Amino acid sequence: MPEANPPVFRRAVIALSGGSVDEATVRLALEVGRQARAELIAVHVVELDWTQPLDADVATEEAQRVLDAAEGIAETMHGKLESVLVQARDVGAAIVDEAVARNADLLILGLPYRTRFGGDFAIGRAVPYAFQNAPCAVWVVREPMGEESK
Repeated sequence: MPEANPPVFRRAVIALSGGSVDEATVRLALEVGRQARAELIAVHVVELDWTQPLDADVATEEAQRVLDAAEGIAETMHGKLESVLVQARDVGAAIVDEAVARNADLLILGLPYRTRFGGDFAIGRAVPYAFQNAPCAVWVVREPMGEESK
């Protein structure tokens, strides 16, 4: 059986949510990106409601922690990534806009394993928005089911 070649991409935008799936998402992007010598941009979006102006200074320690964690993973893996904080009304649209602005050929999103009341799997709004609107390839990294979900 021939050896599979890793997917090739020049530039990837990695969406960070601040959740538990971020680490796996960043590690995957760094591993595959290293083989392709790709530029990696980690993006964390702070969602603002309609009562706040888009230029409001709402960058928090939590938002910086998310970006610092991604940079720390890159450092331990001897990789490199740029981190960006974005303020927007809608996370999905902001991530896709960042991928377009960066001319990315890959958008990587993490998806926590969550269920709604009643037990149905919850995919949220950002992933479907990216699938429908991103002009580049989209990878979704879903975390494993928790023990309570099995």
